[in-house]
Amino acid sequence: MLRLNERRRNGFGKSEESKRIFAEKFGPENLVVVLGAAEGEAAGLAAETVTAGDPTFAGPLTGVQLGLTVYHVCEPDLKAEFDEAVYDDQVSMMEMVFRC
Repeated sequence: MLRLNERRRNGFGKSEESKRIFAEKFGPENLVVVLGAAEGEAAGLAAETVTAGDPTFAGPLTGVQLGLTVYHVCEPDLKAEFDEAVYDDQVSMMEMVFRC
């Protein structure tokens, strides 16, 4: 599993470029994006960016349709893949607030 959350290390925008590079290298059928945003609008914007391109027309993915599969960490199918203790420790509080 590769973690592409590079915004903290490399600054805004490079995370989007990394996703484009990985999608080209491995193919969108071999990548899955897992979102953890607790705010619905932010999650929707991120999902749209990696599927259909940057809707704000401000980033490197403007007009670039990566077509990546996107899940939110609270989706039941994805939640079932996590160790229950880890999920409870890392996500359960957000899940209660977000009403996933």
